Amino acid sequence: MSEAAADLVTIRDFLRFAVSSFRQAKLAHGHGASTALDEAAFLILETLRLPVEDINPWLDARLTTSERQALADVIRERITTRKPTAYLVNRTYIHGVPFYVDERVIVPRSYIGELMFSGLFAGDGYKLIDDPERVHAVLDLCTGSGCLAILAAGQFPHAAIDATDASEAALEVARINLQEHDLSHRINLLHGDIWDPVEGSTYDLIIANPPYVAQAEMAEFPGEYAHEPAMAHSGGDDGLDIVRRIIEGAAAHLNPGGGLICEIGTGRAILEADYPHLDFLWLDTEESEGEVFWVTREQLSTEDQWQP
Repeated sequence: MSEAAADLVTIRDFLRFAVSSFRQAKLAHGHGASTALDEAAFLILETLRLPVEDINPWLDARLTTSERQALADVIRERITTRKPTAYLVNRTYIHGVPFYVDERVIVPRSYIGELMFSGLFAGDGYKLIDDPERVHAVLDLCTGSGCLAILAAGQFPHAAIDATDASEAALEVARINLQEHDLSHRINLLHGDIWDPVEGSTYDLIIANPPYVAQAEMAEFPGEYAHEPAMAHSGGDDGLDIVRRIIEGAAAHLNPGGGLICEIGTGRAILEADYPHLDFLWLDTEESEGEVFWVTREQLSTEDQWQP
């Protein structure tokens, strides 16, 4: 038995040990948890198959010998491999909704997921879409694990959903999640590059969380990010190559009254300079500002928008 497994007794002990170990190892956090404490709590609870909402009720629970060894092993693996916890436990959550993940997909952490629960799509106040029940066709571009398509299925009960990705491996993970959420009958997975798989199709809503990291930024990534597929991050020299293709092709794939919601990272100033006549509506979250935009078909179809 390892020293940690022999000396530590309770969940509180392991939480303290994990936080200290993560900080000493200077791990990077950002794959569903933003601090060493949050990631340690998630790793412990998920490894023990406990509810992940709150570790406090379990802090003084004594652990069996096998549980102690399992925790010691997974804490050590997090440090030695620098794999994000989501890959070690094959699980992540968006607003409590669980998703299977492995290294075939980026760990889901889109701000669009948060916005889907903000009331913008199904609230009583200001809404991007007046009546979610009248949304009958949704497209999720660059779907990865399928998480946003699955969340959209909950927001738009009558919608058929297409979800595309250029990676066959990513779509294999998406299929696992569709099966776990019993949504294979509502979400159609399509392989191909951006608009190619949906040529001739139109939608009431297009969701896009494309690769948007600039080449120079990728070169500075911490070790944790190296475990994610590079193609899920790489957006070209300034990060916005794929975003531009989405903007310039969206109008042809939107129904009247429809719109595009797209996450772009920190490239707002670049995008606004590129499309000065396009009136982006920027949607902020608790942890982001100016990283997600909304634009309607009518705005995208304005004939002078592409002029400098």
